[in-house]
Amino acid sequence: MGDEQILVAGEAATGNDALAAIIAGDFDVVVLDLSLPDRSGLDVLAQVKASKPQLPVLILSVAPEEEFALRALHSGASGYLEKRSVPEQLVTAIKRLAQGKSYLSNEQAERLVLDADRQNSDRPHDLLSPREFEIFLMIAGGKPASRIAADLGLSVKTVNNHRTRILRKMSMKSNAELIRYAIQHQLIC
Repeated sequence: MGDEQILVAGEAATGNDALAAIIAGDFDVVVLDLSLPDRSGLDVLAQVKASKPQLPVLILSVAPEEEFALRALHSGASGYLEKRSVPEQLVTAIKRLAQGKSYLSNEQAERLVLDADRQNSDRPHDLLSPREFEIFLMIAGGKPASRIAADLGLSVKTVNNHRTRILRKMSMKSNAELIRYAIQHQLIC
């Protein structure tokens, strides 16, 4: 990519549309929002990495990087950027990914190193698998099991099994406790 302009080769409004375009297209870098109307960006990321493992993906999110950057990177993202970042940072991040490098802002890298020490781990949500964390956030956001199942392409029974494991791992008894915890830890707005 070098110094030439960045060409936006496609856009999608939903996770399903993004996934279809990514699989059908030939892109150098994908910029993927974590908050999609029909499914989680982490779920789309997992499917992108399964079908095109070498494709660099930059996660763009309003979520605080302390909570999501590490999960995104562990799920295969090549970089993470908050939406409130300046546009020049986005251009820099895309160019780095196009060169085969990863991208985190200096502040993010510093915080992640500090968080890695803290996360060894007093926080129950760190015990969750990526899928469990995704479902936990959906439950905490007030989505019923039927909607979560439809959004993720799972059965309601599978979602309920995940909910049971989430409650057990987090030592909680109800969705209300999960919601309160998510709000207290700023995992949902």
